[in-house]
Amino acid sequence: MSDSEKNLRDELFYTQKNGYDLIDTEERLELERYCGEYMSYLNASRTEREAVREGIAYAESKGFVPYTEGMPLTPGTKVYLNNRGKALLLAVIGLKDLSFGANIAAAHVDAPRLDLKQIPLYEDSELAYLKTHYYGGIKKYQWVTIPLELHGVVSLRSGGTVEVVIGREKDEPKFVITDLLPHLGKEQMAKAATQGIAGENQSLLIGSVPYADEGSDRVKLAVMSLLHDRYGITEEDFLSAELEAVPAFDVCEIGLDRSLIGGYGHDDRVCAYAELAAICETELPERTAVCILADKEEVGSMGVSGMQSRAFEAVMVSLCAAQKVALRACFWNSFCVRADVCNAFDPLYPEVCEKRNAAKINYGMGICKFTGSGGKSGSSDAAAEVVGTLRRIFADNGVVWQMAELGKVDQGGGGTVALYMANRNIDTIDAGVPVLSMHAPFETVSKFDCYMTYKGMKNFYKDR
Repeated sequence: MSDSEKNLRDELFYTQKNGYDLIDTEERLELERYCGEYMSYLNASRTEREAVREGIAYAESKGFVPYTEGMPLTPGTKVYLNNRGKALLLAVIGLKDLSFGANIAAAHVDAPRLDLKQIPLYEDSELAYLKTHYYGGIKKYQWVTIPLELHGVVSLRSGGTVEVVIGREKDEPKFVITDLLPHLGKEQMAKAATQGIAGENQSLLIGSVPYADEGSDRVKLAVMSLLHDRYGITEEDFLSAELEAVPAFDVCEIGLDRSLIGGYGHDDRVCAYAELAAICETELPERTAVCILADKEEVGSMGVSGMQSRAFEAVMVSLCAAQKVALRACFWNSFCVRADVCNAFDPLYPEVCEKRNAAKINYGMGICKFTGSGGKSGSSDAAAEVVGTLRRIFADNGVVWQMAELGKVDQGGGGTVALYMANRNIDTIDAGVPVLSMHAPFETVSKFDCYMTYKGMKNFYKDR
């Protein structure tokens, strides 16, 4: 091949490179620093409430203050609004007023889990259990025989609230959902994977020692006695409780080279933290920078803390009013990166992906022009100009990125909250970290991709 032919190929063909071939030692050290901080955040954020609480503490340490109606909003002011302890909005006021729009990043902090039912506690064959109702899209068989923790709040009849955390500390007991032994599981294993474990059988084993009396349900009574001693709750208080069973796995490095991170809740706290860290380092942006950490994405973004809620508009209306700007003008000129994870190509399951358009581990932040299923059903499908905007920002700032697609066209599909932001007349595109084993109790991501997502968000906030 002649030099001219090679030059022409280099000029005209699109080629991708492994990200580690594109960064120097200094940036690798920065990558490790960032990922260490993210791992600490993820370990402390087992639920959406905890993710919001950790986010507020981090933001306050970087100068953010609670937003109140009528407060001065000069360029560089850093404010946050806590939506019922389950969602969070942060903003850094820009040099330009909101008629020029805002740079918005939106992630979610809920994750697939097992919620306790409202009347969960029962005894059977002198074993005590808590019944659950799974939340979000899970493979039920992945949640049996693994250690589980219990996190959440109990709202008392008196009006007080008790926080419950059992199993997070090393010396605390864990819980488990039992499974059949293979010797007796012939019929179970002959079923489809979706039917092998019934949702109603996902009960947490929580005790076996009977209370020292002669009555019935002695194990249940012993368990309830322990809960009452520790938290002051009765069985009736479960009626107004919000308790979640989550995997009791610590976040850890994966691989001999320590290049990957394994843990529960990467989807989507890995993108939420990238947004959070990026906006906390944003000092005086041209346009107002907004970070949204929403709830309920895994079940359709409904409810007061979900992305379909008008809570977002309420805050933006207030910010716009302070600058005498119409909300419609702000939304028309805004740009939203819907920061959500994408599927990483897994060579163990190549048949479900179209490799040329699949995101790969260590190739950077994944941009999804569309999600949905089949014929892009349920997708906002970002315009070419929207993709072009991110291309320019990332190229100008050394952000390594790649295009991503959720599997083969006819394979399945899924959605994000991008369409809800687009429905507000805001240009929106999905972009985030590629994930292996998405929605499993233990997911895996690349440190490089985590870092590039953070770097991408940081430069997005500074743009225009």
